[in-house]
Amino acid sequence: MELWDLYDREGKRTGEIWERKHGNNVMIPEGRYHLVSDILVQHRDGTFLLTKRHPDKDVYPGFWEASAGGSAQLGEGPEECAKRELFEETGIKAEEFELINTAFRDQSHSLVYCFVVRVDCDKDAIVLQEEETTEYRWVDAVGLLEYAESDLAIKTSVERYKKFYDQVRNSIK
Repeated sequence: MELWDLYDREGKRTGEIWERKHGNNVMIPEGRYHLVSDILVQHRDGTFLLTKRHPDKDVYPGFWEASAGGSAQLGEGPEECAKRELFEETGIKAEEFELINTAFRDQSHSLVYCFVVRVDCDKDAIVLQEEETTEYRWVDAVGLLEYAESDLAIKTSVERYKKFYDQVRNSIK
């Protein structure tokens, strides 16, 4: 059982609690949101981590994504959630997260905190969470942009990181 705090449009906890069940996030009451942390991982060598979502996921099954992340548990803040989700989904431990953007996603009733984390880990030591992801790969800046512009990308995620992708694009010109 997974419990979430609910937030209002100002990003404040309402005191309401939501019990998540498969696919029921779309049933969260209008004007209420659950907190999500999304983490784009950049290795110190400049490459970026892509992961492939498990085919049984209720949202974007089988899609590749340029981030790890997920919903905050009851009482958890954005960075605390980011640390936990990054470790659960990749085996990477990190402490310094750079907040890039916050965005509301009305369709999924999500308040998304978008982070970039720069890591210095063994690139072959990624540990995938069995029910979350099935594959991973590291891509350079050009590969990241090619991914972001492809049909394989989760477009809502690409939109949330638009400014970051623009910075990457400008750095390779």
